[in-house]
Amino acid sequence: MAKSITQRLELLTNLAIVVAAVLLSIVLIRNYLLPDRSKDGPRDFRVPAGMKVSLPGVDWPNKNQTLLLVLQKGCHFCTESAAFYQRLVRETEGRGSIHLIAVLPQTPDEGRKYLDELGVAIEEVKQAQLDSINVHGTPTLILVNDRGVVITSWVGKLSADSEAEVLRRLNDKTLASN
Repeated sequence: MAKSITQRLELLTNLAIVVAAVLLSIVLIRNYLLPDRSKDGPRDFRVPAGMKVSLPGVDWPNKNQTLLLVLQKGCHFCTESAAFYQRLVRETEGRGSIHLIAVLPQTPDEGRKYLDELGVAIEEVKQAQLDSINVHGTPTLILVNDRGVVITSWVGKLSADSEAEVLRRLNDKTLASN
């Protein structure tokens, strides 16, 4: 019986040593072999201003300025931002100089269904892979001029100040010519 307890204790000790060695190895690899990302600063996920957006089926010259709402079904930040998107639709309705287009990686039918669930009535829904329009996360709002060139963009669930900035930029009459 004493031999059995000794063997179990020895086994547990060996397992603890192996686990400690693995954890120590991970710490050493992360600290000494992998590059230090903290020196890079926070990554900017915004779509670069001046970039041309290629979105099949969109006639940019026919639109003074366009706000692309890049969303994705299952994105909780997109769902949490629905009230703001509803406000965007209301405030741009009837203004021919501003167009809203929803862009989703899902099919247009799936995208419309998702927008209906959110209560966001955007007529034009396009399908595009996010990386094809240089988007690295959803939600992303991209303000584009009449040449399909990015004026500015916003990423993530927006603060009240950022929402106000979006609305202000949409009301800026000088943007269409940028």
